[in-house]
Amino acid sequence: MKDRPVAQDGIQSQRSHGRIEPDDARRTCAAGLLMTAKLPSRIVIRSLRRVLLTAMALLGTANVLLAESTSIFDTASYNSEKISEIFLLVLAITGLIFVLVFSAIAVFVVRFRARRSETEDEPEPPQIYGSWPIEIAWTIAPLLIIFVLFLVVVRSVNEQRPTQAPGDAVQVRVIGNQWWWSFEYPELGFITANELHVPLDDTEDPSSVFMQLESADVAHSFWVPRLAGKTDLIPNRINTMWFTPNETGVYYGQCAEYCGTQHSKMLLRVIVETPSEFAAWVENEKKPAVNDPAVADGRALFLEHSCASCHTIRGTNARGTFGPDLTHLMSRQTIGAGAAENNHDNLITWITNPHVFKTGCYMPEMKLTAENVKTVVSYLETLR
Repeated sequence: MKDRPVAQDGIQSQRSHGRIEPDDARRTCAAGLLMTAKLPSRIVIRSLRRVLLTAMALLGTANVLLAESTSIFDTASYNSEKISEIFLLVLAITGLIFVLVFSAIAVFVVRFRARRSETEDEPEPPQIYGSWPIEIAWTIAPLLIIFVLFLVVVRSVNEQRPTQAPGDAVQVRVIGNQWWWSFEYPELGFITANELHVPLDDTEDPSSVFMQLESADVAHSFWVPRLAGKTDLIPNRINTMWFTPNETGVYYGQCAEYCGTQHSKMLLRVIVETPSEFAAWVENEKKPAVNDPAVADGRALFLEHSCASCHTIRGTNARGTFGPDLTHLMSRQTIGAGAAENNHDNLITWITNPHVFKTGCYMPEMKLTAENVKTVVSYLETLR
């Protein structure tokens, strides 16, 4: 599946390619409007430019979303199907009310509009003020609609918020950090970051993913639209959620609660695999880090510097927990919580100056020489 580009880059690209030249704007719509509306030319052109640039930015966002669907209607789990059904039910009811009300308004406006032939002394038509049947009808009807929707939503919320994990569920402890995700599999005995692997639901051996959601700092929100609804991660509180995926693939998510400077780049991926693929991934993740003598210099540099104070690499003395666990770093598709593709060049850039990808992140510039950075990266690239 295609790797996800950085969303903001996509928007910037659309903006740069679709930039409106002032002369073109003046020659087209703005000029005509100015002549007739008699408004200050500078204000009109500025307004038109703002509207067009906004539209282009929205189109750029739409292109990104279409390329990597995050639509709640493109469901890939039992849970998202239920959420989608509720949304469609609400949309159908409100849409029907909209059509009925505006159809009635249109009929009354046309049928009972004032006519030139009518005289001012024509008697006032019959009034309905104080009509008990009508008052009761338009009070009871909305209450019934709201009551039905309330029951449907409450039933769904209770269903989506279990407090106990089913016996066959894959359990994951999710911790939100500024600005990355930690995924711990307590029953399997390892921790990974930013990319959550889960097995596909098997109809013959049903299984779910049960998550315990916590925050290490501020409020975050876990949201993968195609798999489940949003659930907040609140400091000093444990929330829970579950989902049952019914289609393999890579599903994209995002922190849905503004949590600081790099909130927009607190991305996540959920990789839904067949049970055999998931078992193979688990088997590899359980292993300690590879100890390749060919990259001993890079390993020594990593452990000698403050890298080891922030990151854990199992099988070494690096046991920091401030940053993501790097034991199997190269098994991930991205670095920086989805900020950049995980490849040699981006690792070089990330270690040299992480703020290139993620301005304001807590990963410091390591002040290593260019040669030392390459040596460290050569070691990291063995962590598969």
